[in-house]
Amino acid sequence: MNFKNFFKSIFFITVSFLIFSCGSETGGGTETEIRSYNDVKLDFEKLTFTPGINDIEIIGTADYVWKFRLIVPANASVSNKRPLIVSLHGGATIANSGFYKATSCLVEPGFESLDAYILSPASDGFPWFDEPNQYKVVELTRLVKEFLNVDSNKVAISGYSDGGIGAWFHAQYNPSDYSASIPMSAQYNPRSPSLGTSKINIPMYAIHGENDELFPLETTQQFVDLTIDAGTDITFVIATGLTHNNTCDYESYLKDAAIWLDTVVWK
Repeated sequence: MNFKNFFKSIFFITVSFLIFSCGSETGGGTETEIRSYNDVKLDFEKLTFTPGINDIEIIGTADYVWKFRLIVPANASVSNKRPLIVSLHGGATIANSGFYKATSCLVEPGFESLDAYILSPASDGFPWFDEPNQYKVVELTRLVKEFLNVDSNKVAISGYSDGGIGAWFHAQYNPSDYSASIPMSAQYNPRSPSLGTSKINIPMYAIHGENDELFPLETTQQFVDLTIDAGTDITFVIATGLTHNNTCDYESYLKDAAIWLDTVVWK
């Protein structure tokens, strides 16, 4: 046997197989790059926002579609920068719900006194602590701060039910992006199996219904107490007589939270 020719044949077959395999996996040799934050930033910069409600869809990082509502205050300008409220909706695990557009009964009137931008992203059927949603919330927050007339010292995150859990999560893990957190009707265990209960480094204003049937008040109170014992600054307000499904009835309590933001946190 001519071993030289034999090894040439094996080499040719092996290389051909690798080329064919790579071509198959990448669509004939054409590789698609996953979108980065800078890619999204370039697209976001081209968007046009008008005063009032803006419902937007863009391709975010890792090629996920980002749907969000941005409410722009009419008098925002370079010389009149406004606060930003990031609002996380409830029912996060319900796909295609459109809940991110349901801002009229609680969020808009609750924060009306602040004349703020309101950013309401869609959860797309996943919890707010799901990794793609973590990135979406933080990156959209940073983009709105950079490209609109936002007072970067006045940025808070809020949410109801699942959204309240998300607001609590971001307060613990992304405190540099927000100056305060306002979770409503939520239950969040602050304890880590390895680290115990850590202090949250931004002030919180937690609102909870007295008769919440989904997240019992007693359990939420215990978690709040653990967080306070760890050194967190939490104002805990019990909404008298309200259940979990009285969402719009929490408006007056959210108005009080807005006053707290303006006169205590942002004074």
